[in-house]
Amino acid sequence: MTRAKPTREWFHDWFGEEYLALYPHRDEREAREAVALFLDVSSPEPGFRVLDLACGAGRHLRELQAVGLSATGLDLSATLLQSARAAAPTDPLVRGDMRELPFSRGAFEGLTSFFTSFGYFAEPDDDRRVLREVSRVLRPGGAFMLDFLNADRVMQDLVAEDCREVGRRRVRQIREIADGVVVKQIRIEPLDQGMVQRFEERVRLYSLEQLESLLADAGLTTMHRFGEYGGAPFTEGSARLILAGRRTLVERETE
Repeated sequence: MTRAKPTREWFHDWFGEEYLALYPHRDEREAREAVALFLDVSSPEPGFRVLDLACGAGRHLRELQAVGLSATGLDLSATLLQSARAAAPTDPLVRGDMRELPFSRGAFEGLTSFFTSFGYFAEPDDDRRVLREVSRVLRPGGAFMLDFLNADRVMQDLVAEDCREVGRRRVRQIREIADGVVVKQIRIEPLDQGMVQRFEERVRLYSLEQLESLLADAGLTTMHRFGEYGGAPFTEGSARLILAGRRTLVERETE
């Protein structure tokens, strides 16, 4: 079934106060494991500059800083950046769109994209723009890690609907896959009196082969394929699809 394209990008509305209220305690141990995996594949030297793309409230950024990297976080959500700043006031934070990064060519030796922060846009060309920008801001030979969904596992295990209570809220989520995109409708209803709020979340699914092809087109060579933060190899049944590698040593003439 073909659906009309949204007129406003969903993430402008969803990644705000309600998102933080519903997910107040993301897994810090998981963040440490993800950063440790990045360290294993990147072998950073002193002064290693890394960009945490779509850093959100900063849990991975704090771990990158804690292990001694010169880490900068970028996110589009002012609310999530405010939360990140409250938790770590000295961490460098930048507000910006991942399709047009506000950094110079070759500004970073490393770049991370954790916790499914890719595939957000209505047009697949925008996903390609993101990867071209990743390539541009990485120095030749720079390391990247892209942490994404395992599309096969998502399609196999998709939960069509669930309902739970968080604090004094009832949260109902309805999921479907339409035109290769996981669409989640989120309805938040106060248990006391108050206004019902509705949000949407959309993530385009990419297979291993599709994602590697997109990376290669942007000048990013995949060298490692993991299925979990502990470093197990990727399989069809893996919970995650985590790709890591290097930017090509040859500079691209056009971006």
